Amino acid sequence: MVNRIATADGLYRTEGPDPDGNRALQNRSGPRPIDSIATPAERRSALARFAATGELTLGEMDLFWDRTAKLYWQYMRPAGRASFTFGLLSDLREALFFLTDMYAEATPADPHPVRYSILASRIPGIFNLGGDLPQFAELIRSRDRSVLRRYAHACIEVQYPRATNVGLPIIGIALVQGDALGGGFEAALACNVIVAEKRAKFGLPEILFNLFPGMGALSFLTRRIGMVEAERMVFSGRIYSAEELHAMGVVDVLAEDGEGEKAVQDYIARIDRGFATRLAVYGSRQTIHPVTREELMQITERWVDAAIALAPADIRKMERLASAQDRRWAAIAQQQRSGQGTDVAAPAATA
Repeated sequence: MVNRIATADGLYRTEGPDPDGNRALQNRSGPRPIDSIATPAERRSALARFAATGELTLGEMDLFWDRTAKLYWQYMRPAGRASFTFGLLSDLREALFFLTDMYAEATPADPHPVRYSILASRIPGIFNLGGDLPQFAELIRSRDRSVLRRYAHACIEVQYPRATNVGLPIIGIALVQGDALGGGFEAALACNVIVAEKRAKFGLPEILFNLFPGMGALSFLTRRIGMVEAERMVFSGRIYSAEELHAMGVVDVLAEDGEGEKAVQDYIARIDRGFATRLAVYGSRQTIHPVTREELMQITERWVDAAIALAPADIRKMERLASAQDRRWAAIAQQQRSGQGTDVAAPAATA
């Protein structure tokens, strides 16, 4: 039996047999594996606390459950870089599968505990900057195809459940209040609806270091704006404003800066009367142009092949971008330490 034990630094160490190779992931950069970290009893206890208080804190996420309005807010709060590390991916998956727990515990009096699942970020000015570039560079240099593949698959084990709302009668919403780049943009695209503040920026910069976005961008963009436009975005590597993407039909709701949460609540108030119809339309999308786990996984194999083939000059470009991201992250962290960052608070109650 494999036991995962929390350590003082908020990570996890593994004891016992390790048939899935999780220890290899931990030894490379310290992340906990992409796996459920709670026993059934622990999950039941956490769900009971969540139901009672409406709040739950994971290692790198803050969760809020408004049972009256049937809203489930999931705020990313990365412990390290504002990117998809293994640790954040694990919490994202855990947060998604709390939805299945909520529905499993639903009562006849309240059969639909959540209608809207909202993904957002706690980092001022950043939704998510995408893949873990320093780890990519290390793995590519060492030609470690196995761990690169595990990372890509870990992303899909979050992206596919989000794209299908874990098979539940739920509408998924991304609230983007800052930069959504690479995998951050892909995470937003996996949702049914994208609400973005005007200051938000979106982009797929992977082409700058001779790679492509392999965790859903082409699949989701093609279904929104067609293959030609999707490929144009990927090959351009340019940064788009929220207003540009709203005009293109990628962003569904444009919000004033600082009013993203209110825009989400206003949007829900506007559409909630027609929830069943809207849910049926989004379900029909999946019938007409289904996004399958197999499709997403096959694309990750091409991504791994392309990553392993990168030249040293491409890897250096990747590292320069990572350094620029780290400088920005350090500045934000300093602001938060000095009391200028966002507080961890629940969204305002819906009227």
